[in-house]
Amino acid sequence: MTDSDDVRRIALSLPETVEKLAWGMPTFRVAGKMFITVPDDETSFAVRCPMHERKELIAAEPEKFWVPPHEAGSAWVRVRLAELEDMDELRDILVDSWKQAAPTRLLDAFPSTG
Repeated sequence: MTDSDDVRRIALSLPETVEKLAWGMPTFRVAGKMFITVPDDETSFAVRCPMHERKELIAAEPEKFWVPPHEAGSAWVRVRLAELEDMDELRDILVDSWKQAAPTRLLDAFPSTG
């Protein structure tokens, strides 16, 4: 089973990622842009996700993906750690969010990321 330590380890393995405390929780950023947050209870994490994809994810797997009311207007989705299939799925989700925040120079320099 995956946990918040796995989120931290994978996130920090991505190029130029830094951890920064914000709103009392760990956040992970690349080039100053946040791409992961880990809320207080550490049972889920939030990642960047285009709105149209977010709706599809939640409809397909509501036990895994969700959005709290205060984030309804944002391009983020929460992921329940206990519902992930394995580390590969966790990594894929985190890398996808990193790619949405990373500048082109990093995407070009690290094409194998993911």
